[in-house]
Amino acid sequence: MFTPIIKRILKHNVDFGKYPYVRRFVQNYIQALNSQNDGTRVVHQFVDSMHGPTSTCPHLRVLPNLVSVCTAAVCGLLEDHRSQERLNTLHHSNEDTVQHLNCYLSVLSKICEYDDWRPGLAQLLQPIPFPDVALADEEFIRQIMPVVEQIGTDPRCDVHQMVMGTREDKEGWLSVICPSSLACVDEGSAWAAILQTLITCCCKRKKFLATLVKSLGACMLLALRGNITAQDVLCLMLEWELIDGSDQSLQVVTTLQSTPTGKRRYQALCDRQMHLRELQQKGGPRKLTLPSRSTDADVNRMLSSGSFGNLECLSLAFTRVTSACAEQLIKLPTLRYLNLWATQFGDVGLQLISEHLHKLQVLNLCETPVTDKGLGSLAAIKSLRKLNLNSTSLSVETFETLKEMLPALQEVDVRYTDAW
Repeated sequence: MFTPIIKRILKHNVDFGKYPYVRRFVQNYIQALNSQNDGTRVVHQFVDSMHGPTSTCPHLRVLPNLVSVCTAAVCGLLEDHRSQERLNTLHHSNEDTVQHLNCYLSVLSKICEYDDWRPGLAQLLQPIPFPDVALADEEFIRQIMPVVEQIGTDPRCDVHQMVMGTREDKEGWLSVICPSSLACVDEGSAWAAILQTLITCCCKRKKFLATLVKSLGACMLLALRGNITAQDVLCLMLEWELIDGSDQSLQVVTTLQSTPTGKRRYQALCDRQMHLRELQQKGGPRKLTLPSRSTDADVNRMLSSGSFGNLECLSLAFTRVTSACAEQLIKLPTLRYLNLWATQFGDVGLQLISEHLHKLQVLNLCETPVTDKGLGSLAAIKSLRKLNLNSTSLSVETFETLKEMLPALQEVDVRYTDAW
């Protein structure tokens, strides 16, 4: 009974802002379809009927109306669920919210399958018409990721460039699904596929890669894991001298040399670029920062791939490393600064580096699972000047012992510990 009315609404100009109940009426209709047996198939059949059997939909308003209905529904569901959690009153169960969310996102996924609708959908989604609460929701990201990937890998420039921000200072979908982003749920595979499309299209590659330098850490992480597209991007950045500072350039070189494919690409680049040969002859970098989400295996690949005899500063902050990486850290005798903030580096690793890194002057263990058992071993590092033990299991007794045993200690942070 309602189907002809719904189709008439979607095929004509409707100001949903002025008539919100009309939009709610369409949303309720889609939910009713989804509540039937094999609901997703029924909803997709409805979308197919709205497009029509031809390769091009004859009704221009169907696409924007459907997208408007679905994006508004997604925003409303997530905002409403967050408000209910805040008030500890759930009018709808979490299961219902997820079911309805998946329903509307499946409509967007179905729309994306049509070649004639994909350019319009890409343009409507480019400003990211979803609130921050949506981008922080793992289920939402998992559902929207295939849509973003399909848009970003479309061979048409006017489609795949829609994953970029609407302007230079505004982030787009490419930033949202970046491996260094908290919203990334697939270890960067979709991001790498889109990146491959973007660097091979007709856009100005040098200008694009200059904007990508802010995601250098993500590129290095994927390159370290053998992703060929990320390795090509790093080689282009080196070739066009887009990376600031010799230390960072050396870090990129070391990343490329950590895998066979990266080593071949870097060697081919060196054959064309004399200045890179000179850079390589200077030895390893003095400073090194591994991207977030790096693991013990990534640290192992990185530190075993080149010369780090000059390395003085190493940051592993916010990575996924554990005490297992200490076996690699003790091979860095010149290390003076080590940042392990918010990692899973524990007592076993702390005891190991205390026995070997006697030149260490600055150590950051903030928000790590270390206890008095490991912290007590720091008394062996007489060169320590700055120590951050914020939010650790430090006791008053161990703190007093460390102050007594470390005469060079000038600054220590013990906030949110028993010694505070």
